[in-house]
Amino acid sequence: MNLDYSVVVSTLPYLGKGLLFSLQVTLVAMTGGIVFGTLLALARLSRFKTLALVASAYVNLMRSIPLILAIFWIFFLVPEIAAWLIGASQPVQIGTTRTAFIAFTLFEAAYFCEVIRAGIMSVSRGQSGAGYALGFSYSQNMRYVVLPQAFRAMIPILLTQTIILFQDTSLLYVISATDFLGAASKVAQRDNRLVEFYTFAALVYFVICFALSKIVKQYQTHLTRNVAQA
Repeated sequence: MNLDYSVVVSTLPYLGKGLLFSLQVTLVAMTGGIVFGTLLALARLSRFKTLALVASAYVNLMRSIPLILAIFWIFFLVPEIAAWLIGASQPVQIGTTRTAFIAFTLFEAAYFCEVIRAGIMSVSRGQSGAGYALGFSYSQNMRYVVLPQAFRAMIPILLTQTIILFQDTSLLYVISATDFLGAASKVAQRDNRLVEFYTFAALVYFVICFALSKIVKQYQTHLTRNVAQA
């Protein structure tokens, strides 16, 4: 087999742009997913049955469908629905970038929700009761007592989910977005060097994900040691 990795080197700027886009999607979806996921978690734990039911339905729906289907919904179906709502004759163009940000944020929020809900429920009732004893309202108790403790314990799981999120950005190739894998695929087919480019892409994914997983493991060890000393 005649392998030539010089073709990979010559396209590094283009591949770098694809990697940057994948990292941007990961960062936006992680941030938006945690914020939206926190709201969903609070809604699921709410005493208002209707609110809890709606939040549960959303989470169960998103966790029951493939991510690629959510991407297709946002990219193909939502423009048609938006056009129907505003009475436009043509579908409302969302574009690949906004589709990526929206689809990943909405999808990941459901997974972050369950992580955050478990974290909130892991905080002892004594801590929550102490907050109320100090005169905190429900929102103040969540903000100053419950959520800080919950997030501290949840960081390793949230980071692990973020690693999975970064890997999942490779699915954006189905809508021809120029993410990292999409960029590698385009130049691989153009130059007929599939082995070289896909091998390089696999190596980059491995290095990034392995490095992040080691960071998560070190943090878990640090967290366990601190809990044991407390």
